Amino acid sequence: MKIQVNSDNQIAMKAPLSTFVEGEVERALERFKDRLTRVEVHVSDENSAAKGGVADKRCVIETRPTGLNPLSVSDAAATVEAAVTSASNKMKRLLETTFGKQAKK
Repeated sequence: MKIQVNSDNQIAMKAPLSTFVEGEVERALERFKDRLTRVEVHVSDENSAAKGGVADKRCVIETRPTGLNPLSVSDAAATVEAAVTSASNKMKRLLETTFGKQAKK
């Protein structure tokens, strides 16, 4: 499972943040790693630093399950870290549901 992290020009994707994002996504999706070819994480600041906002940091996670169409989830929060954690947990639940339905066929 390859994890690719992208950010817009409002988010400074420095090593500590990149390491956190990769670690959080890997932790949440660990049990599916053999069934995913790639995971793309996009973080952005919806309002930019000039406007600010309560939940203006967005994280979109797209996974590429082997033999299935891509799946994506998103979440917004006050911090990038909170958005990544929440979106990772959403993706975990989506994959549990998707693979569970697939196993019942």
